[in-house]
Amino acid sequence: MRPLNIAVLDEELPFPLTSGKRIRTFNLLSRLAHRHRVTVLCHRNPNQLEALAAEEAFREQGIDTIVVDRAVPSKSGPGFYARLAGNLLSPLPYSVATHTSPALAAAVRQFADANDVDVWHCEWTPYAQVLRAALGDELADSRWTVMAHNVESLIWKRYLEAESNPVRRWYVKKQWQKFQRFEQWAYSAASLAIAVSPDDAKLMRDEFGATRTDVVDNGVDVGYFQPQHDVDRDPSRLLFLGSLDWRPNLDAVAILLDEIFPKVRAQMPTATLSLVGRRPPEWLKERAAITPGVRVFADVPDVRPFLATCGMLVVPLRIGGGSRLKILEALAMETPVISTRVGAEGLTLMPNRDLIVTETPSEMTDRILEAIRNPEELQETAERGRRRVLARYSWEPLADKLEHVWQSVARIPAAIPA
Repeated sequence: MRPLNIAVLDEELPFPLTSGKRIRTFNLLSRLAHRHRVTVLCHRNPNQLEALAAEEAFREQGIDTIVVDRAVPSKSGPGFYARLAGNLLSPLPYSVATHTSPALAAAVRQFADANDVDVWHCEWTPYAQVLRAALGDELADSRWTVMAHNVESLIWKRYLEAESNPVRRWYVKKQWQKFQRFEQWAYSAASLAIAVSPDDAKLMRDEFGATRTDVVDNGVDVGYFQPQHDVDRDPSRLLFLGSLDWRPNLDAVAILLDEIFPKVRAQMPTATLSLVGRRPPEWLKERAAITPGVRVFADVPDVRPFLATCGMLVVPLRIGGGSRLKILEALAMETPVISTRVGAEGLTLMPNRDLIVTETPSEMTDRILEAIRNPEELQETAERGRRRVLARYSWEPLADKLEHVWQSVARIPAAIPA
């Protein structure tokens, strides 16, 4: 098939590779840009140095970029709470409304007028609203996909289940209901909705009426993440890895600090906990500074040294969706993983064979202590997990799968004019 003209809508340029979403997007687009014309339309990265590095990285991959400026709304202070209150009057969820900038919609409209786009690809579900705002009635006759890194309404449902404050529960419930309505439109209106796991694809079909879905799993660069047998692991060193500006990860960190690590440390005084990720909030840095055995490592350029030397990756998530790239990276390096069921969902890994899966903080505490005392048994799970990751989760076949999705959407017959 001829090379396609693909227009990708996203929040920002996904570089440097400091989050799971960025890692996935960059690895897939960089591979497919050598076969198709790919243009990314997005907002400028807030950090100026990061923005310049991102644009250079995309030029090197042969990916065109159209970047517009926007004022990033603060996530604290009176203005933030005023926007939350104002959103009660909007039919859109807060995170959709705040990402639908007129500047980006105008750039999309201008690009549509000047180019024959084969497939519009919304790289994050909220950006389906940008495409709708830009194309208007033309959207119904366009070929477009929506990439659901998570089924967002599932995350908001889990926020609701975890929230105890009555006022916050009321607000979270409103956001959950808005996301249900928005995702029902996005998944059913798109030419094809893309999930990162079979579980999410089933949810799209069963709960949102999506009739056209496909799965492109998350992956890992198996050449970059390899076992480092010349480095010794410390069985008592625990590692949490993930974006520290994402609420589900912060919830998981709070569980670690409040419920799990103090009990581990009480029985194993030499145990340590490394929290590695981008943009940690001040409260977390301050708490780690006064908590024995805990350190925060912010915005590290390479996570492999942490994965190579820790005794295990711990994933105590109770809120989340999609699937965790950090688990794939860990297992690719034969790093043992102890996770909750939510943390491990979406991956075709067998519990207690490829990784340890627990149901409660108390059970996770027990399994961590067992692993510190008997590291050889846990290491065997990581070796089996690596074999599974190599067989299914390499980026190259996953890029081929996304290419197939684009080609199938491009072949959808155009609507007959009335």
